[in-house]
Parts: sequence; C-alpha cells; structure tokens
Amino acid sequence: MTNPLRSRCAAVDLDGGAPDPWARHGWLLAAVWLVFLGFPASAVVDTTVGQPLLRTTGLLLIVAFAAVYILAFMRSQIGLHGGWDRTRLASVYGGFVGLVLIMALLWPIIGADVLGVSAFLASLAAFGFPLRSAVVAVIAVTVAGALTLVVTESLDELWPLLLLPALIGSFGLLLRRMILGDERREVLQRTLAVAAERDRVARDVHDVVGHSLTVVSLKADLAERLVDIDPERAKGEIAAIRSLTRQSLAEIRATVAGLRITRLADERDAALAALADAGIEASVPDDYDVVDPAHRITVAWALREATTNVIRHSGAQRVDVAWGPTWLEVIDDGRGLSGRREGSGLTGLRERLAGVGGHLDVGEGLPGRNGPGTRLRVELP
Repeated sequence: MTNPLRSRCAAVDLDGGAPDPWARHGWLLAAVWLVFLGFPASAVVDTTVGQPLLRTTGLLLIVAFAAVYILAFMRSQIGLHGGWDRTRLASVYGGFVGLVLIMALLWPIIGADVLGVSAFLASLAAFGFPLRSAVVAVIAVTVAGALTLVVTESLDELWPLLLLPALIGSFGLLLRRMILGDERREVLQRTLAVAAERDRVARDVHDVVGHSLTVVSLKADLAERLVDIDPERAKGEIAAIRSLTRQSLAEIRATVAGLRITRLADERDAALAALADAGIEASVPDDYDVVDPAHRITVAWALREATTNVIRHSGAQRVDVAWGPTWLEVIDDGRGLSGRREGSGLTGLRERLAGVGGHLDVGEGLPGRNGPGTRLRVELP
C-alpha cells in the first residue's frame, strides 16, 4: 500500500530516459507498508509449531509476496507516468497474478487469514493499474474475498478482512479521479495562459507594427515627393524612416519578450508628428501629469491605436485629442464608422481595456466634408 499523493511525483522521461529520483526510489514508500505483513507472518509462526520446514516455507512465501509487490508497484508507476507498453503491462498484471498465487500457496498454512494481505492486491490495482482495469480489479478482489469467506463459513469471524481492500481500493480510485481532474485543469490553465499570451503578443505587435508602418509609408511618400524639390529635407525624412524602423524593431523584440513599455509623452509627440506628415491638423494636450500614473501606459496604447486608425481609415482633416485622470477621447471629422466593421486594432484595444477593467465607446465625432466623423472614448477604472 502506497501513498497516492506521492505516486503522482513518479515522473518518467517520456523520451525513454531514466526516471527521476522519486521514480527510482519511490518503492521505499511502498516498502513502509510492508510492516503489515507481520500479521500473516505471525499467523504462520503460530500455526506451524513443531513444523520448522513448513514454517520456513510460509515465511519465505511472505518474503516473496513482499518482493513481488514492490517490483510490481515500481513498474506500475513507470507505466502510469511514462506510458504503458506491453512489457510494462505484462510485468504489472503478472505481478498481481503472482501475488494471488502466493496467497493460494499460503492458504494451506494459515487458512482464511491469508485474506489479510488482499489489501495489497487492492492497493496495487487502485494505485498502479490503468484506470479501467483498476476499477475491475478492486471490485474483483473485494468480491472474491467475500465469496471465499462465505464458502469457508468464516464470514462471521473474519469479515473485517474485507474492509481493508474495499476501503483502500475505493480511496485509491477516488483519489486517482481527483488527481486526473487536477491534471486536466492544470493542462487547461496552461493552454489558456498560452492563448492569452499569444493574444497579448498579437495585440502588441499589431499596435507597434501597424503604427510604425503607417508612419514609414507616409514619410516614404513625402520623401519621394521632396527628393527633386528639396533634397535636404528628403534626406531628413529618409533618416527619420531609418530611425523609426530601428525603434520599431527594438519595440517588437521588447513586446515579444513581454517588456513593452509605452510612455505617454513619447506617444503624444509621435502622434503629432504622424498626423502632421499625413496633413491632418491636430490638437493634442501636453499636460501628461493629469493622467493617473496607473493608466498612462494604457492611455498611450489607446492614443497610438486611435492615431493609426485616423491616418489609415478616416480621411479626416482635423483631430482633437483630450484626456483626464481616467479617460481619453479622440475626435476626428472623417468619414466615420457607419456601415463599417471595426478592425482588429479596435478589437485588440477593447480586449486590452477589458483586461484592466476599462471599456471603449465609439460614436460619431465632428461632422466634416467626408462624413460624420468618429469619436473614440476610453474609460478606465
């Protein structure tokens, strides 16, 4: 009989390598329970007075029972945690059958008292067999013990011997189910964590790459127009493109590493520059301190996404930006969102805000020649 909680730890290298120390030495915990074999050993001594050969035979059978139990237990843990194959199954099931045969050989010596070791059969089955086989084996051990006591008319005297295999087997099976549920829950949590991290990286990369490529495209168009008219200014725009691409590469690396930090002051300056390059008149406040420090990174991300959307999709001529301790509002006079689906940028922004307890409202903004405009408002807790 073994401690089922520790048996979980008998992890084995699934690639065929050596098992970990617990898998190699876990039999020591199973060996502790072998002290209970002292009871059948005592019965052998009591029933073989004056029969030294029979006594020696009985005690050797008990030693063999202990050895088979330990070996079968060790193989069962390797099978449970390292995967079953024919050899492992044969060794575990063969060990179980071997225990039954040893019990049968002990029967002529100590009679029905041999059922006291049936608890070891239930333990091996409950904690070491594949789950379906374990259920069948535990039931079979308990029923076989009961039938044996009935046939030998020993039920009234020895019925307590049925309690141990029934209790140990039931407890082992119940714990196996609980452990299996915990393992499935842990796998699900890891899967959800991976999915959440994937979504985070996707949002961050979208924000970084989308904004940067939009600005690079604008500056490239501007440099192309200026190359013949104002070569010096064109060189300046090309230098700005080079600087922006290097910065974007650094931001992407930091984003993938989970270290992305956005400063509101930097985003404000970047938004003004990008909007100016796009020929859009912009009003952006410069009082960064009014925004709650706990929300400045989120507000900076929202400002970046809003700026990118205005440049890419709005056709606006004017943008007004305002912010407060727990909010950001960006209003343009572009064509608006009427009849159009929100893109992945706004969807990602909604998810980012939901993660910090905020939300996003999108409505009509400043009426202009291209449409009703767009108002994007971020509310944070």
